[in-house]
Amino acid sequence: MARSSAAGANIEIATGVAVDRADARSLVLAAIGELVDAGNAEWSRSGTGEIELRLLSGEVFVLGEVSVTRVA
Repeated sequence: MARSSAAGANIEIATGVAVDRADARSLVLAAIGELVDAGNAEWSRSGTGEIELRLLSGEVFVLGEVSVTRVA
């Protein structure tokens, strides 16, 4: 069965609850904020305006508008 596009649609998160894209983004940012507040990560804005997240374990991610990309 083909998967439908997530654009404008609800997204089902791990709990099985459907949330819209804005709510999903808010949940992800809140979880990342908790990592930062706990001292397990740092985030900053790069020279190009992207938000970069660095975990203390060494992983580096770029937070995009609708995606999170691991870069290191």
